Amino acid sequence: MASVGVVLDACVLFPGSLRDTLLRTADAGLFQLYLTDEILEEMKRNLVSKGHTTEEKARYIVEQIKKYFPEAFITRHSLLVPVMPINEKDRHVLAAAVASGAQMIVTQNLKDFPSTDLEPLEIEALSADDFLVHQFFQEKEIILSILKEQAGDLKRPPQTPLDIVNRLENITPNFAALVREALEVIEDVAQEIY
Repeated sequence: MASVGVVLDACVLFPGSLRDTLLRTADAGLFQLYLTDEILEEMKRNLVSKGHTTEEKARYIVEQIKKYFPEAFITRHSLLVPVMPINEKDRHVLAAAVASGAQMIVTQNLKDFPSTDLEPLEIEALSADDFLVHQFFQEKEIILSILKEQAGDLKRPPQTPLDIVNRLENITPNFAALVREALEVIEDVAQEIY
């Protein structure tokens, strides 16, 4: 099922709920995840510098991602970095996509990945919102199941799928609206049955 290769940029791994949703979606086989040490280092650095977590906790997050997704890591992209046709700070992300054969880069910085530069490489940059909307329309039941599992794994405090959606709303408003609507339909059906 995971035929589409996707590189996740550090900016979509920074918000915890979004990172969790995207990684669970990859784990469910909805796409082939590709990452690099540089991407995770950038995520870690931003988590710490913006005061979201400690260096130790950020390192733990990186270790867990590497442990859980060892096959996702691209290392043969380094030689491509200097020749990538985009701004210097994002070249490593595009190089990872080229080296892995990924078809997509999921990023919140779409302006840094102009389609005119990506089209010849047959790579598309999507926002996390557009990417998750696409995933929702492809595999609605799996996405809803992922969000239920994600909520169920959060114990302090306990969370519901709607709580997860509320956390994702600022970053992925269209996706959040679709999920909220689907959850309301499920709730309405459940009330009619009982």
